[in-house]
Amino acid sequence: MSRIVGQALRLPTLNAATDAVALQMSIRNEIGSARLASAPAVNAPRLRSIGIVDVKFGRNVTVVQPVNLYGCEIGDDTFIGPFVEIQKGATIGKHCRIQSHAFICELVTIGDACFISHGAMFINDLFTTGGPAGKPELWRQTKLGNHVSIGTNATILPVTICDNVVIGAGAVVTKDVAVPGIYAGNPARLLRRLPATL
Repeated sequence: MSRIVGQALRLPTLNAATDAVALQMSIRNEIGSARLASAPAVNAPRLRSIGIVDVKFGRNVTVVQPVNLYGCEIGDDTFIGPFVEIQKGATIGKHCRIQSHAFICELVTIGDACFISHGAMFINDLFTTGGPAGKPELWRQTKLGNHVSIGTNATILPVTICDNVVIGAGAVVTKDVAVPGIYAGNPARLLRRLPATL
């Protein structure tokens, strides 16, 4: 085993047509079949692609790849960071900023001038049947007003959030937010009111 440590294996370039047998044969030729006698068989995974499919973009939108955007709508002058997923039917307003690793599921509408921080998660399934609903008719919608900021790693369940709200990092929003202000905690609670117009 020690003769392999620090050496680079010279494996063939693989593509979708390459199967597990060809990969295993290449490895055997490179490091010797005796070393693989006790190793589990190599199975080829089902590969799926991410990308941008059927998205309606406004003017001057910036997207940093890789992303997974499909069937959604993104407003003018909006920024989408890397590793973001926005699912079909979601709508993002104008002048928004969606930071890396955010997940915006179906049935989410985000107003204008909103900020969605890193790792923020939107949920549309409350597991009312005891597990994942599996049926879209059991999912619920989420609506964010304008000038809403969602902190890092916040979780937003199906709720309505009014204009001029800040949701703190790590907060879990379980109920509608009808008063402009700063909210934090699990469940999220009002910490301080903000003016109705900023």
